[in-house]
Formats: sequence, structure tokens, C-alpha cells
Amino acid sequence: MNEKILAITERIKTRSKATREAYLAKIEAAKSDTVHRAGLSCGNLAHGFAACGSSEKQILRGINHSDIAIVSAYNDMLSAHQPYEKYPAIIKDAIKETGGVAQFAGGVPAMCDGVTQGQPGMDLSLMSRDVIAMSTAIGLSHNMFDGALMLGICDKIVPGLLIASMTFGHLPTVFVPAGPMPSGIPNKEKARVRQQHAKGEVGDEELLEAESASYHSAGTCTFYGTANSNQLVVEVMGLHLPGASFVPPNTPLREALTRAAAKQATRLTQQSGNYMPVGKMIDERSIVNAIVALLATGGSTNLTMHIIAFARAAGIIIDFQDFNDLSDNVPLLTRIYPNGSADINHFQHAGGMALLFKELLAAGLLHDDVETICGTGLEKYTQTPVLKDGEVVWVDGPTESGDADVIATTSTPFKPDGGLKVLKGNLGTSVLKTSSLREGSEVVRAPAVVFEDQSELQDAFQAGELEKDMVAVVRFQGPKARGMPELHKLTPPLAVLQDKGFKVALVTDGRMSGASGKVPGAIHLCPEALDGGLIAKVQTGDMITVDGLTGELTLEVSEEELNQREAAKFQVNGHHQGMGREIFGFMRRNLSTANTGACSLFDDEDIV
Repeated sequence: MNEKILAITERIKTRSKATREAYLAKIEAAKSDTVHRAGLSCGNLAHGFAACGSSEKQILRGINHSDIAIVSAYNDMLSAHQPYEKYPAIIKDAIKETGGVAQFAGGVPAMCDGVTQGQPGMDLSLMSRDVIAMSTAIGLSHNMFDGALMLGICDKIVPGLLIASMTFGHLPTVFVPAGPMPSGIPNKEKARVRQQHAKGEVGDEELLEAESASYHSAGTCTFYGTANSNQLVVEVMGLHLPGASFVPPNTPLREALTRAAAKQATRLTQQSGNYMPVGKMIDERSIVNAIVALLATGGSTNLTMHIIAFARAAGIIIDFQDFNDLSDNVPLLTRIYPNGSADINHFQHAGGMALLFKELLAAGLLHDDVETICGTGLEKYTQTPVLKDGEVVWVDGPTESGDADVIATTSTPFKPDGGLKVLKGNLGTSVLKTSSLREGSEVVRAPAVVFEDQSELQDAFQAGELEKDMVAVVRFQGPKARGMPELHKLTPPLAVLQDKGFKVALVTDGRMSGASGKVPGAIHLCPEALDGGLIAKVQTGDMITVDGLTGELTLEVSEEELNQREAAKFQVNGHHQGMGREIFGFMRRNLSTANTGACSLFDDEDIV
């Protein structure tokens, strides 16, 4: 095992000792020595199985077989989640074969950031994660269940399900993916048309044609954004069956994997004699593995907040510095858009997760002594699933890359580090994704141009006012101000300016899309403008240094001058009204800082 990875893991264990011990004591107290429904009154239990068939009722009357909860993020507007429509029937049938019962415990909301980018609904995106966690908790609160199956894929959905899973850590839990859509037009072509549209060279019809050719069928979007980063992270933590993440939907292998996942959940319950609750299974080593794999593949920066949040739900304390220090010791092994031209299907064909596991394990970059839903250790995850006589079996995965432009080796990586840098300076602390940056663009020192909404930047771009070296400062986008919306609409105009040869960077207390990274962006800035951050005092023309090599983030204005400046005031301008935003004020006001997960759920006295 890499000594530096070990040292960081030990640092996290030491930091988390008190909260982790209290958490483990909590889930130990919540477990049952028999089926959980045995603790219900007759009236409680009658309500719990009233809608079941006679055979299911008979099973649930006894204490010998498990009742498995299904929690699903199905809706048929999200391409990634549309395949889940048929999963409950498949799961119920599979678990019936084991002698148990599966019940649909609850559905959770699932919004698509691709639909809400640049729209008022995006202000609810991050908060939807906490709503999903709470919705899942309601579904599991009936105490009927001995295990759980979580059906979710996209941006805030998997992190919300993970927070809830850790909260109900006494239950064995298996995550069930649905797979990516077939590859559409190349991602570079899509990006090119977006930039043409930003420059006014093509119209809406041409842009819609390109977007529709990219996002064109059921399944997860194929670029390596937050959705596919989620799937990779969940598999590396051992919560998926090996190789399940990127098998296409509506295929025989996909259905066989779903049936196998359902049966695997029953093998981990108290009744199986092989009890493995998810809160015990996922520990500090599992979390470090998740971060290592995210960094090795140049995954979504959104996960910097999400991993902090769901680790906290398990009593494990992670911070931005952990990401930074792990990044310094983890090489970049994949080139998947936006870090390259390939998509997730190309990654799968080049060797996929099995090959990634082999490379990381061979280099000592993953803890191999972790627990997974398949037992102890990660060797099983170097195998790949295939169908044999209608059943899924696992065979040895590839030993070398099928495309060296997509998956590299640890001896000849694409970059020596994981492509994530924490920037610090008088402006605060932020995250910079460097894995997608072209050589020479990592450092920008230029005058600030200040905006308080991404639409203002777009207007200035269209007016030709940004044809210069600059650091775009987009403030009052943080958790407490706006709910921390993604600012993906900024990518095309800033990329156009960069392609014209200007030195361009972004500083914001908001987020960027998981598919961003071409333009250096100091994002997730803490403290945010509404929380006393110095970004509220920046003025257009101030010199700012964004340095992705040294980790510097500096506003080059004297302390004397800054002390004399008044901080800008947040202008609500209707951002808290409409599209449901008015009912989320209580949550927005209670979101924590980005470097503590931007979460509204955890009070210190409640978390354990």
C-alpha cells in the first residue's frame, strides 16, 4: 500500500475517531437479532403488508425471511432513470426466489441538471440531494425492512441515497445502476457547436440538433460528469456488483445484473448468517478509495462536496485538503470527456472498471482490505460480468488497455497527479480541476471583472466587452445565497475567449458542471460572499492570481484598501421566488459551507 495514501487514511481516522465510534454505537443499537418487523405491533404489521399477496403476507408473518426495501429515483423524464420503470418487478421476482419479499418503500425526487442548467430550477439542484436523503429516510422509517436496494444514478441522487444509507447504516444496502445510453455525436463536436452558438455562428435549430444527437435515448449521458462519477465511486466503494456500473440498459446482461443485485442484498441480512450492515462496511478506507478513484479518472468536482457529506453521515470527517493531498499522490489514468475525447462507453470498451481496479491495486493506491457487498477485498472487482446460460458470472478482466488513449497505466499516466488542486489565499479556499486544462493555462494573473449573475457575464460577452485577459468573478452563487447552482452556461463564452488567446479564469462561490474544466475555475469558494467572504469586496479591475500549480488564490489589493471597502450586498432580485424556490428558504439558510459538504442535514448533536 502506498505509504502516503496510508498516512492520509490514518489522519482521517484520527480526526474521525470520536464521531466514528459514536456512529458505530448508534447503528449497533439499531440492529435487530431477528427481522425488524418483529418489533412491530400486530396493527403495525397488518398495515405494513396489507397490500401484499397472500404468499407474501405469510412470509412476512414469520421471522425466517427478509423484507428488502426498494427505494427508486425512477421518473421517465430523466433518460438515466427511465430504465428503472421495470426494475421493481424484476427485483421482487428475484427476491421471491430466495424465499424473501421485496416491497417498494418509496420514490425519491430526481431532477436533471441538464434540463435546469441556467434556469431558475437549478437553484434547487444541490438542495435536492438533502431532500432525497430525507425522502429515503421516510421510506425506511417504517422499520419493516432488513435490507435495502437503492436505485439511483445522477448528480444529487446517488449522494442523497448514500447519505440516507449511512444514516440507516444498520441495514445491508446494495446500489443498483441502469447503465449509459449508446454513444451519440462526439463530445468534442457537441462542444464545438455550443461555442459556435455562443459566437452567433449557428442558430438555435443547429444547436438543438447537436444536443439531441448527443442526448438521444434511455440511459445515462455518456460524458464523464457527475452521474458517471457517481457510478464509478459507488462501485469502488463496493456497493455495486463488480462491473455493473457501465453495462447498457435494456440488455440481457443488465437485467441479469439487476436480479443478481437483488439476491445479493438478501445474502447480507441478519437472517442470512452473513450480516454486513452498510455503515460498518463503509469505513475510512472505503472513503479514501472513492476519492482515489475519482482523482485517477479526473471525475466531477461536485463529488468533493458529496463525498464530504455522505462520509459525515457515517461519522467520517473529510475536508478539501484530503482531496488535495490524495491528488498529489494519485496519477491520472483515464481520458474521458471533458478530460479527453472518449466517452464512458469508450472507457468500458478499453477495459473499464476491471482494468482500473487492477491498475490501482497493483500500484498500492487502493485499500484492498475493505469490505464490499461481495465480501472482503477488491479482487472480485478486477473481474467482469458475462452471461452464461442466462445467468451472470464473472470472468477475469482485461490485463491491458484496449485503447491507450483512454486508459493508461500507473507507470505511464496521462498526468502524474489526480488533476485536482485546492487553492488558498486571502480570497479563501476553493477547488480547481486541472485534469481538463490545456498545458499553459493553469496559471492566470489578470484583472477581475465582477458579476453577480451568470446572465450578466453572457450579456457582457455578447456585447464584446470581454475581449481581454481577465478573471471573471461571479459571486453570490454560494449555498446560502442561491443554493449553489451550477454555472455551466459560463463554459461556452469563457472557452471562446480562451480559444481566442486570452488568459481567462473564473472565481466563484458557486459550482460548475461535472462536465466542465477547460477553463481554470476556482470554484466552491469558501467563505461565500453572503457569509463574509472577501469575494464580496472584489471590484472590477482588481488584480487576481489563480495558480493551479502552486495553489495560490490571491486578491492583490492591500489590507488598508480592503478595510476601507464596503462589502457588496446580495440583491435577491427574485432569485428566492418562483419555480418552488420560495419553499426552500429554511434549507438554503442552513446549508453549510462547501468544504463541509454544503449540507443542511447535520447538527453535531444529531449526526451521531
